[in-house]
Amino acid sequence: MTAAAQRAPVLAAERPNGAPVHATLILAIICVSYFMVILDNSIVFTGLPRIRSDMGFSETGLSWITNAYVLVFGGLLLLGARAGDLFGHRRVFLFSLVVFSLTSLLVGAAQTQWWLIGARALQGVGAAVLAPSALSLLTRSFAEGRARNRAMAAYSAVAGLGAALGLVVGGLVADLVSWRAGFFLNVPVGLVLMVPALRFLPETERRRGRFDVAGAVLATLGSTALVLGIVDAADFGWTAPLTLVPLVAGVVMLGSFVGVERRAAQPIVPLRLFASRERSGAYVTRMLYMGAMMGFFFFTAQFVQSVYHWTPLQAGLAFLPMTLVNFVFAVLVPRLLEKAGRPVVLLTGVALTTAGMAWLSRLGLHTPYLTGVALPMVLIGAGQGLALAPLTSSGVDGVAPTDAGAGAGLVNTVHQIGSALSLSILTAVAAAVSTGHTAAATAARSGAALTGSAVLLALAVVTVLTLIVPSRATRDERSL
Repeated sequence: MTAAAQRAPVLAAERPNGAPVHATLILAIICVSYFMVILDNSIVFTGLPRIRSDMGFSETGLSWITNAYVLVFGGLLLLGARAGDLFGHRRVFLFSLVVFSLTSLLVGAAQTQWWLIGARALQGVGAAVLAPSALSLLTRSFAEGRARNRAMAAYSAVAGLGAALGLVVGGLVADLVSWRAGFFLNVPVGLVLMVPALRFLPETERRRGRFDVAGAVLATLGSTALVLGIVDAADFGWTAPLTLVPLVAGVVMLGSFVGVERRAAQPIVPLRLFASRERSGAYVTRMLYMGAMMGFFFFTAQFVQSVYHWTPLQAGLAFLPMTLVNFVFAVLVPRLLEKAGRPVVLLTGVALTTAGMAWLSRLGLHTPYLTGVALPMVLIGAGQGLALAPLTSSGVDGVAPTDAGAGAGLVNTVHQIGSALSLSILTAVAAAVSTGHTAAATAARSGAALTGSAVLLALAVVTVLTLIVPSRATRDERSL
């Protein structure tokens, strides 16, 4: 890509045959596909009370509707990223669109608890292949610097907007049709998206190699065992065998995963990715940040329906203060990065989110929406709009082209695994406070869980200050 092309608002990428393709079209395809994945991660939240009523889920069991998706998503992301390296990211991207669309159909048709949870897990398989392929295509199409900052800003804005708009869409279809309708929407969207993807996405070079199946299995099963143990702790206590056995098994499997990656000739997680202090800090920060946000969506959506007695649509619309502010700040990020620099923008975003979450955590049975929910959401939306783009860039910058798929996969993996682990912890914290279905019980659980989210975000601020900011400052000094 020429320097002039990098500076131009509309960038150009090259297809294998040398024909130019506008990078804006590539970015649009990637963003729409990722929007679909993120949308499905949040579209279920406003439908949770209806799902619990229809299928008889318990409070802790309800969390598995989300955890089944994000655990498989996160655990197999690394394998999905490797598949793109071996078979070509465009080819794998198209395959994942088919899988994701068909499994969305299974979710919408679910008739039992296990069918729904199993279908969500299968849907996570499609997402695990789609997300890293999309991010790899993006990083290969935009050079580091201004061009990639703009692309990452759009990509990160999609992540924030997809999560928030999923609540509105989920509420709308749950009110007008059924909670199932949101999943059925993925089928035509996925099929239609394949047409421009076939025409405009550039294929990447295929590399020789093999899959690190042992690593992928250990990562997935280890994370799942940890989540199972934490969720069981809410029902049986921390010293019960049903809690201790999966917790110990999870720790052992994740420890074995590190050992396998050290010895593997072609690991799904090359440990050299952690050599950069900035990238390591970005991985930890992302786990904490997205875990806190998952708790925010999960518990706030239930709070406004149970305490305010709002419909699913009203619950979805309740998140508009966050959605709109998120969009505005995400659009401003490229300019802010050029003027203030990545560390300042990232730290400001995480700090604003922490402040908003601490304010929101004071929820109670008589908390008014405007001052107790809407205004804290403004801070949370501004913070997320500022934080995600620089956080994503810090997670992929400096990665060698041969590790592009693994690097992109690891960014998404810590995103999803962090969400699942944190949600299980917050669910256990909430269940320890109250297990009833009354408005007062829901308010108490929500306040406790969101306090936990605020603590996670405070830890994220500390991580940014101790790892990312010093590392970035050193790197910037060397580039002068």
